[in-house]
Amino acid sequence: MKKRKWIYLSLTIPALALMILFIAAPLVNAIRISFFKWNGYSQNMRWYGLKNFANLFKDDLFWRSTLNTFIYGFGSTLVQNVGGLAAALFLNNKFKGRNGVRVILYMPIMISAFIMGQILYYFVQAEGGVFNELLGLIGIPAVYWMKTGLSSTLMITLANSWQYMGLCMIIYLAGLQNIPSMYKEAAKLDGANRVKEFVHVTLPLLIPSITTAVVTNLIGGFKLFDAIVAMSNGGPNRKSMSLSFYISQLYFNDEKAGYASAVGIMTFFIIMIVALPVNAYLRKKEVEY
Repeated sequence: MKKRKWIYLSLTIPALALMILFIAAPLVNAIRISFFKWNGYSQNMRWYGLKNFANLFKDDLFWRSTLNTFIYGFGSTLVQNVGGLAAALFLNNKFKGRNGVRVILYMPIMISAFIMGQILYYFVQAEGGVFNELLGLIGIPAVYWMKTGLSSTLMITLANSWQYMGLCMIIYLAGLQNIPSMYKEAAKLDGANRVKEFVHVTLPLLIPSITTAVVTNLIGGFKLFDAIVAMSNGGPNRKSMSLSFYISQLYFNDEKAGYASAVGIMTFFIIMIVALPVNAYLRKKEVEY
């Protein structure tokens, strides 16, 4: 038994090595750099203490990016899960062409987020965009879909949600197909209609799938970067930036590597502060049901 235990532990070594190399080591290095004033390439790194972190509280772009990050995170999670669950409930029924519809809904996730953002940009651009061309056919004036920071943020959120909705669909389909039919049959015998059956039987038994989908989408939304680069490049006037995008701007454009590291550390803690309680709450619900 002891020998088998050591074998199991040894099998985790490659995964642990990768985590240390690509997660732990960069995190520790980012923490170190955040205490310096550095441009990212010079050999001279000047000790800056906690000033980088103190400057965050006076940085309007940081707070704007933080607000946008919450919109991307929670907005994408809401749309992806509602849309994914609705698609899964529909595709869990038997009908001709069901597998084809599943493939079509899942296909966007197989395309690079940057390329998908570039494609969708041509749908929402003010002049010659697909949406405005369609509106013109019925006599409606063109709409500047990404005129303001808020409208840009919402359009990017919808684009990101549409692309990754297929992932939620697959997760919920797997959950629906693992629900024993006897529970639904018992609910029908008790006189429950389709709505009551969904609320009192299907939804509680989908809590494990909901946990996986919500936490995965939440973390993905909080790290959103590619779609922003493709659709708005942080504009207009840097008002649609996420924290991930802001970090890249600080490091590569503004040459503020130390400050960028401080923003990165704060982003890490923001994601942890949000994701861990949500995960704990949903795990608790799994136990209750």
